[in-house]
Amino acid sequence: MSFSLSSSCKLRRRFYLNGLHKAGDVVLGGLFEVHYTSLFPKWNFTSEPVQPTCKGLDTQGFRQAMTMVFAVDEINRNSNLLPNVTLGYSLFDNCGALVTGFRAALVLASGQEEQFLLKENCSGTPPVVGIVGDSYSTFSIASSNVLGLFRLPMVSHFATCSCLSDRQRFPSFFRTIPSDAFQVRAMIQILKHFGWTWVGLLVSDDDYGLNVARSFQSDLAQSGGGCLAYSEVLPWGNDPAQLRRIVDVMKKSTARVVMVFAMEIHIYQLMKEVVRQNVTGLQWIASEAWTSVDVLHTPDFMPYLSGTLGIAIRRGEISGFKDFLFKIKPDEHQNSYGNSIVRVSLFWEDIFKCKFAPPPESWVEAKRALCTGQEHLLNVESDVFDVSELRPEYNIYKAVYALAYALDDLLHCEPGRGPFSGHSCATLQNLEPWQMVYYLDKVNFSTPFGDVVSFDANGDALPIYDVMNWLWLPDGRTKIQNVGEVKESAEGEELELDGDKILWNSGSKQPLRSVCSESCPAGTRMARKKGQPECCFDCIPCSEGKISNKTDSMECSSCPEDFWSSPQRDHCVPKKTEFLSYHEPLGICLTTASLLGTFICIVVLGIFTRHRSTPMVRANNSELSFLLLGSLKLCFLCSLLFIGRPRLWTCQLRHAAFGISFVLSVSCILVKTIVVLAVFKASKPGGGASLKWFGAVQQRGTVVVLTSIQAAICTAWLVSASPAPHKNTQYYNDKIVYECAVGSTIGFVVLLGYIGLLATISFLLAFLARNLPDSFNEAKLITFSMLIFCAVWVAFVPAYINSPGKYADAVEVFAILASSFGLLVALFGPKCYIILLRPERNTKKAIMGRGTTKS
Repeated sequence: MSFSLSSSCKLRRRFYLNGLHKAGDVVLGGLFEVHYTSLFPKWNFTSEPVQPTCKGLDTQGFRQAMTMVFAVDEINRNSNLLPNVTLGYSLFDNCGALVTGFRAALVLASGQEEQFLLKENCSGTPPVVGIVGDSYSTFSIASSNVLGLFRLPMVSHFATCSCLSDRQRFPSFFRTIPSDAFQVRAMIQILKHFGWTWVGLLVSDDDYGLNVARSFQSDLAQSGGGCLAYSEVLPWGNDPAQLRRIVDVMKKSTARVVMVFAMEIHIYQLMKEVVRQNVTGLQWIASEAWTSVDVLHTPDFMPYLSGTLGIAIRRGEISGFKDFLFKIKPDEHQNSYGNSIVRVSLFWEDIFKCKFAPPPESWVEAKRALCTGQEHLLNVESDVFDVSELRPEYNIYKAVYALAYALDDLLHCEPGRGPFSGHSCATLQNLEPWQMVYYLDKVNFSTPFGDVVSFDANGDALPIYDVMNWLWLPDGRTKIQNVGEVKESAEGEELELDGDKILWNSGSKQPLRSVCSESCPAGTRMARKKGQPECCFDCIPCSEGKISNKTDSMECSSCPEDFWSSPQRDHCVPKKTEFLSYHEPLGICLTTASLLGTFICIVVLGIFTRHRSTPMVRANNSELSFLLLGSLKLCFLCSLLFIGRPRLWTCQLRHAAFGISFVLSVSCILVKTIVVLAVFKASKPGGGASLKWFGAVQQRGTVVVLTSIQAAICTAWLVSASPAPHKNTQYYNDKIVYECAVGSTIGFVVLLGYIGLLATISFLLAFLARNLPDSFNEAKLITFSMLIFCAVWVAFVPAYINSPGKYADAVEVFAILASSFGLLVALFGPKCYIILLRPERNTKKAIMGRGTTKS
């Protein structure tokens, strides 16, 4: 007697709960919301607390409880699963109240026996080996916080809070519904798919809503999928002022998409205010908590909610479940705790609008007909029997089977090969709750519908959701159709949508636009608006030389060196190339002038060759004249090297050819000038020796020496710092000017300076000899020609320095042609005139005679 008193436990207080029970070798617990309202009487502290009254039968909750009953019965009939073991169940109604649900969880964990004896080793099978439920995240958090201390497994079918994935805090919690973490990512995938970057967020004021709000904001920012225009918390109960404020925020916002993570009671209160203020033109996105509820499918709400998109729990099929529902029969007896009519009886009263006779001690006259228990369910139309859209029920079905498969694996353990200490196995006689947790972690099976059931390291099921669309049909009925699915794979979240099936609120096939700022097209970049979310921005055109080739670019990228931005700034195009081309008018004119000068030289050379024996040709040193004509022809031709795209050989040759050709020409002129002076000096008494020292050989030698000096200058220049092609981008940003870099400025200056020196000497000598007595004094022609030559090249220097790009080459070519034409016309024009048109003056007598007369 003393041992029994010291080794026994007595129940301190008994909870009176609505329940449904069936005995078995192993009992599974269940927590469901069969009633959605609880009335709590006032407690005066003078007596034991009174059980709250449950009101408002939730037919969906009842069907969920019956799903567990069906699953247990089906398992008991399955000879391959848990053979020789009978499963029982103990189901409780949480009545939509946390305190009731928490009491029910404690009853399942500890039992309701008034007093029981403890074994010496405190071992034994717990009252239940696992619990299916609870329906809400908040209820599951409260219960799991306590049950987790004892590692009693709890498999929820509807609690989605991502906080429940915390294995440290909830070590024995599992669920067959995806967590809100995946639900949030699934929602973001839908936003991205339709290009909705500016959305409003409404959440319920509980663990479910507040955790979603935090997760949604962080995940949305990380994914770059958009921004929140506003985030509001829906109040519990009817708070008209708060609801008016929230709807007013929705009206004023430019966001056309509203995402709501809340229960149907929150949406119901919100929609009444939306209807009152007539807020239209919104695209509603529903969380799984209210996507499939029908309480909102009213003629008042559907004009606003038609076209709603939402994600729903994965639909499944349970074979034989509909027949099972039609076979339900009421139990007129009180349950084992003697407190109330059990659930089936309550359901029967609600669906047939009748009343079972109450106990005699509380007899009152019933206002409704008495139930007989023989009514036929086949004659009743109720959503309870519609099993085409089994979603939470399918999760319950999977949860019961998960516990059964875990228990089956536990019982199939071979002694000596077990997973526990000393390779031991668990048995029904010494089963510990944490041992069930071990096997639940390893559960992996397929349902008859084809879905794989297993749990990850956090106790979460494989995530998958159906995407639903609300349709308001012309006959006033509402249809919720499946338009796709979103699931998680190795590559991340995968969204599959049938866009042709989606019908939007406007009745069109095109979704609303919901953006803070329209996308920036290619050729522009985004510039954040100060003090606003990152989705609100201005589009700034890219500057010259930069592009953006995609929409919503944050920065404009610079084009490569040889490319420039297109007028639209959306792609790089090769820069325009500029050089003195043979195909442009300027190049054509210069080429024509060069060829014309060359042709004239050939013609003059022909004239002089044909008339080489005439006094006019002979009197003007025919050998130097022929050499001068040849050099002038080279001068005309070398100008062609300045036209066309610069190449290495043209850059190296153009200045060398130009410098040597002109030095050859000026050298011939200089020698001719010296010859004129020598002839005049030789005509004086005692001056004959001057021609002896400056005869034909000396004349040729002088030309060769003077030209060789220029050749040496060019050679030194080419060897030390050779001219080379150069792409100049300094003149224009959008053009590449192809030019020949001189390589050495000193070399170029020395080349020009040497030409200028010879030209100056020739001009001075010719100027001094211009008035020498002679009938045809060539010094005058040389003076005039060198005057033209010097004037052209003096003007060339500043013009060349200040001319950009191809115009510098054009100036140089013009100077070459002008000076060449000046020499050709001034020196050979008068002679050709006499030879061709005044042959009577092309005689020695005429030349000498005019000179004698003049003297």
